[in-house]
Amino acid sequence: MALDPVEVVIVGAGGGGGIVAQELAQAGWRVVLLERGRQQAFAETGHYELRSQRTTVLGNAFGPDDARHVRVRQNERGEWVKVLPSEGAYNNIAAVVGGGTLSYGAMAWRFLPKDFQMRSTYGAPAGSTLEDWPISYPDLAPYYEQAEWDLGVSGKSGSNPFDGPRGKDYPMPPLPFNKEASILAPAGRKIGMHPFPIPMAINSKPYQGRGACIQCPHCVGFRCEVDAKSSTAVTVIPRALATGYCEVRTECVVKTVLTDAKGQARGVEYFDRDGKLVEQGAKVVVVAASATETARLLLNSKTKLHPNGLGNRYDWVGRNLQGHAYSGAFGLFEGEVWDGVGPAARIAACDFNHGNEGIVGGSMLANEFIRMPYLFARSVRPPGAPRWGKVHKDWQRSWYKRSMGIKGPVQEVPRWENRVEIDPVQKDHWGIPALRISGKRHESDLKTGRFIATKAAEWLRAAGALEVFLTTPGSGVSGGQHQAGTARMAKDSKLGVVDKDCRVFGVENLYIADGSVHVTNGGFNPSLTLQALAYRTSQRILKAGHVGRRI
Repeated sequence: MALDPVEVVIVGAGGGGGIVAQELAQAGWRVVLLERGRQQAFAETGHYELRSQRTTVLGNAFGPDDARHVRVRQNERGEWVKVLPSEGAYNNIAAVVGGGTLSYGAMAWRFLPKDFQMRSTYGAPAGSTLEDWPISYPDLAPYYEQAEWDLGVSGKSGSNPFDGPRGKDYPMPPLPFNKEASILAPAGRKIGMHPFPIPMAINSKPYQGRGACIQCPHCVGFRCEVDAKSSTAVTVIPRALATGYCEVRTECVVKTVLTDAKGQARGVEYFDRDGKLVEQGAKVVVVAASATETARLLLNSKTKLHPNGLGNRYDWVGRNLQGHAYSGAFGLFEGEVWDGVGPAARIAACDFNHGNEGIVGGSMLANEFIRMPYLFARSVRPPGAPRWGKVHKDWQRSWYKRSMGIKGPVQEVPRWENRVEIDPVQKDHWGIPALRISGKRHESDLKTGRFIATKAAEWLRAAGALEVFLTTPGSGVSGGQHQAGTARMAKDSKLGVVDKDCRVFGVENLYIADGSVHVTNGGFNPSLTLQALAYRTSQRILKAGHVGRRI
């Protein structure tokens, strides 16, 4: 079934796709926004910990949540095995209107200037594909500002001495320190660190018609019950719909990007909620389906002119899969340090993002979000400590309010072998070839992770921890939260998949607006960078002349 063409079709209603929908709809373009998940209300998920986005014991609250969305992973023996969304090896992220921004922790970081110049700063470690971005921090700074003000970010300009230049302050003051932050701030300064309040995409006061954070402990992994979290589901997507030019279609699984006789995009083909195959024509196609699913879609869109998939002339699509090699430490304290005031993560330091001798890159360090009881049961324990029975329960009761964690997202070094590809056998419920993930972290990531963990431990000890346990990353490839790099930006097609405007090389009207375009992923939660790029890409699409007149 072929539908009437529109100006633009966007695949994925998450952190990037929602922004592009707003920007183009407000410019008068007719937009169709496709999402494989559903529109979800808070009442559907509530505060149910065992179905939160972080604790998927009884299913994934924000999807995908059934065997229709199968994937393939390589196990330790090198065998390819089928995995389901409920299994950790799936590397699941939310599939819902708003995407990961519906349930994320909402840290809203700008990358540092050096994060865009990693190869120039450190060289390329052996076995890596480390490169500089083809754009710089000054190129993206105006769009960081646009994202902070359009979505709503709370923070304090000038509080981070390592930050890049800013044009103006955040639109809202930072969330006030909780008990953990009040303990960590003087402790960090005592050992020469520069702690400051974390910039958060959470309202610290009423903003744009949404209320302020009520400081409940159910934040990361849950939908905000008062919509203080600045998800695209409650900010840009409703504004796009309000124009009358945007239509959101949910439970739509896109099969391929369609191209014409010249190899240019002419729309997409997707299965609707009833399982019918639908063709939606468009003058512009924007893919914003996540680094794993975007790569899968490009690879599945083979034609005679694009025999290896779209943008894949030099085999870069699906390569360089990155996330973050999370590292840190967990400390036990004599007195209570937990006050139950969410979102808990309130304080950070950027002293170790760069400039660490013998280390490539680094990471910011921040206190953790509140760990609900089940997640706390899976946290670090003393060697040999049981995780069941009376001793386990006593440990839970004794230390739940007397423990604190500090972690950081170590910036990974990309590798050619870390990849998403199409499995030659396995297909999903709709008959679309499934993706498979393989690879391992670069040795540099493990070294950096160990270094960052020691710094987190020093901070905890300075804060009075009685005992400290380090948490360091394993060697497995990152493909879940913070996934990036599989369609990276480059100065030419021999080094990547999209140009500096996020346009796919060789397909003039096909753009990507998610983390797959990141050349490197910073030592930060990458959502604000993804979103700043989405604003920038939207501007480039409007200026490119794909649509000759305002609708």
